[in-house]
Amino acid sequence: MSEEIKNEVKMKYSSVVLDNQGCGCGCGCGPEELSSFALDYSKLEGYNKDADYALGCGIPTSFADINKGDTVLDLGSGAGNDVFVARHLVGETGMVIGVDMTAAMIEKANQNKTKLGYQNIEFRLGEIEKLPVENDSINVAISNCVINLVPDKKMAYSEIYRVLKPGGKFVISDIVTSGKLPESLRKSIELYVGCVAGALTKDEYLGIAQSAVFKEVSILEEKEYILPDSYILQYLSKDQFKDFKESGAKILSLTVKGVK
Repeated sequence: MSEEIKNEVKMKYSSVVLDNQGCGCGCGCGPEELSSFALDYSKLEGYNKDADYALGCGIPTSFADINKGDTVLDLGSGAGNDVFVARHLVGETGMVIGVDMTAAMIEKANQNKTKLGYQNIEFRLGEIEKLPVENDSINVAISNCVINLVPDKKMAYSEIYRVLKPGGKFVISDIVTSGKLPESLRKSIELYVGCVAGALTKDEYLGIAQSAVFKEVSILEEKEYILPDSYILQYLSKDQFKDFKESGAKILSLTVKGVK
């Protein structure tokens, strides 16, 4: 199943580049009728419109306290949206590395980099569960609504821990749930690529980060994501829909921090 998910993610994200448009759902490439989690980057220093496909669910760089000269790693860097913002923060003396498993995204990101003429940015093709990054080499790891697309989240956080320098930190925006989502919603591969069906509960998510021996794991921002009733009813019977509404289950966007 994990390879099926990865292949579906690669296909969907490749189509974003090839069709030259965002997915419309913010986090991933789910159905267009889902309202967007994506936030407005346009006023941020370093913003590059050509790199923005509205795929995120937060702005992790706003919470990361990135300093001049830092080495920053963006996990699931796409066309480089967060990378270019981070590059402004690290300045000429820093370095930003973007890792993405979709070749089309890496190609687009490098095209954007070439247009901008930056020398201290590097985009690498690879998976988050097996990062092409050296041990103890990163000051700050960021990610924007991507870890939920990774089937093995424990391995992802283990890899983040490996590449961070002692005292380094991650600041990651992602999707979690509060309460129990109906299985028919979770099993939709379309929703998985929209970061919904693959979402862990908030406690599970934080537990994984803590199990990787990160210190000071904390929530920096939390927002609720509302699925339209018309969309939910495609997956649930009326009785199931009623139970779902009464359960109080929620889909949340979190920005989480942890220190090595």
